[in-house]
Amino acid sequence: MDRLQEPLAEVLAERYGPGVQVRGLNRGGGGASRVTCPFEAVTAAGEEHPLILRLASPGAVASSPLLHEAALMRAAGTAGVPSPEVIAAAGEDGPLGAEFVVMQRIEGETIPRRILRDPALADIRPRMAGQCGEVLAAIHRILAADVPDLDQTDQLESWRGILDAIGEPHPALEFALRWLDRNRPPAHRTAVVHGDFRNGNLIVGPDGIRAVLDWELAHLGDPLEDLGWLCVKAWRFGSELPVGGFGPYDQLIEAYEKAGGDEVDRVALRWWETFGVARWAIICVMQAQRHLTGGERSVELAALGRRVAENEWDLLQMLP
Repeated sequence: MDRLQEPLAEVLAERYGPGVQVRGLNRGGGGASRVTCPFEAVTAAGEEHPLILRLASPGAVASSPLLHEAALMRAAGTAGVPSPEVIAAAGEDGPLGAEFVVMQRIEGETIPRRILRDPALADIRPRMAGQCGEVLAAIHRILAADVPDLDQTDQLESWRGILDAIGEPHPALEFALRWLDRNRPPAHRTAVVHGDFRNGNLIVGPDGIRAVLDWELAHLGDPLEDLGWLCVKAWRFGSELPVGGFGPYDQLIEAYEKAGGDEVDRVALRWWETFGVARWAIICVMQAQRHLTGGERSVELAALGRRVAENEWDLLQMLP
């Protein structure tokens, strides 16, 4: 991180003026393909601005460039989605020698189990499923023209191809993918889909959802994909409530429709939820492979491999 401080300060000088300093830059947590580094930009006048630097993880292949994520966050803010302000962004040929995004650091809770249990969030939890519906309606209002070159592929075919390429036998997943193919609902309209909207990618405070994070899986597709993913059992973190662990289906659907989202076909929503469980299982297989093949040695990635069986069980319970 030390080598990044001087070039990062030069980048931030365009926003905060000459003499800005980078303070407290440390590698923090992050997703499977991004590193999140919190720090403060301190101006020559002593003003502190809490920021986040995002970098690609070594050995990982992300679904979209960070520059694309920056464009998505800007477009999301325009559409009314709570989103961090993008301060700076550049590609591999930029001043940091690697693709990066610097964004506003928004205070709040991101750890799902704390969101579901923290007494400080007790008042907002019963309303969060509705807030998710409102935010998703805003996401699906993002103009595709504002974020060109978004991928538009058949999600079921794409993830089936990924599983086939791994070359491991997973009979339960293969059975579920066959059922999903034979019971596919009619297509809805095409919209910008976040692709990873769930408990864990939200910043939450006592006032509710303050920001939506991690746009790297965004693409064009059926808006119900986002609603179904939010309801996947893995994102309930032990709660019985189906929507992110904090609310019922009805609250999500009613708020989504009231906020301008399309009318929700509940059978189709169940299909997308089932697809989401299968997709998460395949992602767990992929992450375990990263560890086992030496792409990135990580106990976290190895542990995700252990979760494949949990998702296979969940799928078998969901299928009629």
